[in-house]
Amino acid sequence: MANASHALQALADPTRREIFERLARAPSAVGELASVLPVSRPAVSQHLKVLKDAGLVVHRTHGTRNVYEIDPKGLGALRAWLDQFWTEALEAFKAEVEKDEPSPPQPHGGARPSAAP
Repeated sequence: MANASHALQALADPTRREIFERLARAPSAVGELASVLPVSRPAVSQHLKVLKDAGLVVHRTHGTRNVYEIDPKGLGALRAWLDQFWTEALEAFKAEVEKDEPSPPQPHGGARPSAAP
C-alpha cells in the first residue's frame, strides 16, 4: 500500500466504498459486481483499478475472469494507521483521568493511630 492517504482517497468515492464492502463479504468477478451496482461493467473495472492501485484489493485470474478480493496487507496497513489514533486517544484519556484523581493517602511513618480507651 502506497500510504493511508491514497487508500482513504480511494474509499472516499461511494461506489468504490460499496465495491470494497461487497468484496469484504466475498471475492467477486467484475461482472458479478456490475450486476448488482448501478454502474457499467467498464466503470466497475475502473473503480477496481483505483482500489488495486491503493493497495486495498488484489485479483486472481480464473480462465477469462478476474476475481477480486480484499488485500489483507493493504487493509492491515490502513488499520495500523487508524490504530495509532486509537492508541493516542486512550493515552490522552488515561492522562486526563489520572490528572483529576486525588493522590492516595500516604501512611505516616507506618504508625497506626491509637484507639481511644
